[in-house]
Parts: sequence; structure tokens; C-alpha cells
Amino acid sequence: MIHREIRSYEDFLETLLEAGFSMGGGNSEGIYSIIDWGWNQSPPYETPITWHTGSWETDPWEWRIRVLDERNDIAYSKLFFKKSGFITKDWAPLFLAVRRNGRTLEEEYRDGLISSPAKRIYETIVEHISLPLHSIKELAGFGKEDKSLFDRSLVELQMKLYVTMCGRKQKRSLKGEEYGWSSTVFCSTESFWGAEVFEEAAKIKKEDAIKQITEQVLLLNPKADSKKIMKFIKG
Repeated sequence: MIHREIRSYEDFLETLLEAGFSMGGGNSEGIYSIIDWGWNQSPPYETPITWHTGSWETDPWEWRIRVLDERNDIAYSKLFFKKSGFITKDWAPLFLAVRRNGRTLEEEYRDGLISSPAKRIYETIVEHISLPLHSIKELAGFGKEDKSLFDRSLVELQMKLYVTMCGRKQKRSLKGEEYGWSSTVFCSTESFWGAEVFEEAAKIKKEDAIKQITEQVLLLNPKADSKKIMKFIKG
């Protein structure tokens, strides 16, 4: 079992690289979370880790962006149960083998497995390589009245491992000055991971990937429910 008291970003990083994946917030969802207490809960042990302080070193909320800024071997996105999570490069091929199984978005769209709005978002992101959230909405033709549809479609693409978060960016005024809150930047998973990860995924049978991920989940959490594990793996 990989359970370590987390007192710094370095502790978090070491644990994540060993575990291979984790829920992103303070709820394990019955599977596994490195930081398993929420922003309104007290840590189960003495630690300086505190949610939403803005500290690069001790705020888990900032770590989701820090791993994207500083590394190229960890993805953070809406990955599990339509909620945030982390996957390392070593485990990415296994999840890709399950959720994409060598198929393209166009193939899944033709089979009715990808929605039309999701396809429009995906094509917009791919065309520009990477785009901040506000630009995706504008360029893909989503208005304010389409917020729920847009949000659902973007989560759909993340869960199916077609797009992923790859940083954040502030809006710019006509004068070129940054303003407002930072906006999440998205890119395709192909752009994020590179060809090597997809070549590795192509060599893995879906059934073998499910078996290997299941074994790791049970190593992290021996009490995990089998049905929930399947939902966690398949998305």
C-alpha cells in the first residue's frame, strides 16, 4: 500500500509517481486520493498542507497547475467519475488502451459514441494545438446560453482521453494587457503525451490494461469495490 503523510509538494509528487494515478481533490471516491481531506476538513495528521491558500508549496489546489507547468510526465484533468484526477506517463498507455482502444474521435463519432458538440470542441482545439477555455467557447461557436452543453461536452472529451488540461493563461485586452482570472488551457492528448505513449498503448490489450489497473487500485485501496473500480477505469 502506498500511504504516506504529505507535508510538501515533493512528498505529493513522490507518492503520485509511485502510485501512478490519484483522484485530484480531497475525496478518494472509494478508490484513492493522495490528499484525502477536503478544503473544509482537518488533516488526519499534522501537516502544513492547506487548501486554497495560493501557496505553491503547500496548497494542493495549486499543485494541479504546478505539475503541468514544471513536468511533462503527469496529466491532470477531469479523468475519473467526471471529476479531476492525475495520471502519470507510465500509466497513461494503460488508460488509453481501455478508453480509446486504438480508435479515433472520428470513428467514435460515426458510431454515435461522441456527441456533435464534443466533436466541434475537439476540432477547434486540434486546429489551434492548444487554447484557453474562453477562446475555445468563442471559436467553437458556443454562447452564454450554451454553458451547460459546453461544460458537459468538454468533460466528455476529457473522460474519453481526447483532450487534457495543459496549463493556464490570462485573458488579454485589446492593448495586450493581461486581466481577470486565469483560464485553463486545453490541448489534445496526442499533443500532450506525444507519439511514444500512443505507440505503447497500441501494444496493450484492453483486457490486460483493465487487469493491471485493477491490481494497482487494490494495492492502493484493498477495500475498493469491484464495480466502482470498473467505473474508475472505463470512465
